[in-house]
Amino acid sequence: MRMTLFASILALLLPGLASAEAEHTARLTTVIEWKAVFGKVEARDNVPARSRIGGTMVEITVTEGTSVTEGQQIGRIDDAKLALQLDSVEAQIDALRSQLENAQTELTRGEDLLARGVTTAQRLDALRTQVDVLTNQIEATAAEKRVIAQQAAEGAVLAPISGRVLNVPLTQGSVVMPGEVVAMIGGGGFFLRLAVPERHASFLREGADIQIGNDDAASTGRLAKVYPQIENGRVIADVEVEGMDARYVDARVLVRLPVGETRALLIPADLITTRMGLDFVTVQQGDQTALRVIVPGEHHRIDGVDMVEVLSGLEDGETLVPSAPVTYTPSEGH
Repeated sequence: MRMTLFASILALLLPGLASAEAEHTARLTTVIEWKAVFGKVEARDNVPARSRIGGTMVEITVTEGTSVTEGQQIGRIDDAKLALQLDSVEAQIDALRSQLENAQTELTRGEDLLARGVTTAQRLDALRTQVDVLTNQIEATAAEKRVIAQQAAEGAVLAPISGRVLNVPLTQGSVVMPGEVVAMIGGGGFFLRLAVPERHASFLREGADIQIGNDDAASTGRLAKVYPQIENGRVIADVEVEGMDARYVDARVLVRLPVGETRALLIPADLITTRMGLDFVTVQQGDQTALRVIVPGEHHRIDGVDMVEVLSGLEDGETLVPSAPVTYTPSEGH
């Protein structure tokens, strides 16, 4: 009998003690409105590695997913005509050098004859002119040879930026034309690229925190860049996420953007009790408490606390206490 009486008194006192320690005042709070959109994992810069000459692709050293550095050779194109042109130019240079040697010999002989008074100065000037002409022809032909050699060297396909190879549309043995895409390279870092309706453009701020994923496994990103050009009624933006998995480019990821603010009456979720399909809170009214039926709305996570928006049933400034637990104490004899 004494134990039952003590338990009943303790059950009556504990709710009062708990409410004194865990009171909460319902206040109107500014709540950020979030819009859920899907972002795609993309590289900031997608730059094609193009062929600089036409010919046959004799070597490709990269595949999709290969990491490359700027200036790295990723393939080689061969044009057989360039080798033939080099042989032709080298033969011309050899012929001109032979002519130059003969002209220099004639010039030396003419200088000796002029010293003995056998030839004229006019004839000697003509010999000097011939030597200069042949010398210049050799230099011009050598410059032409360097141009052809540079064209042959441009058969090497170089990576324009550092990054990762996204696509290689050609195979070894393919015939390519100048300017044709050999590989597509993504660089400049990987971001979540968003296409947001333009009506929300005024709420996008660079540096704002962005929620990535659903509520159960949400992470935080940063709005790194908002592009000024609107395409098809949408604003393009990049979200930077630390430690983002960029193995699969164009993968879709759920993103929640702040697109506005509103005023809402928030209370902790643990103050709400559901009984018979209705949601109740305990309201402190002077020295008394009373159950109040409310209509809850969306959940919000604020400073690590699960808060619930109250649509009706409460007013700003009312004090709430934890609801007393519902217990059943059987009488003696049962």
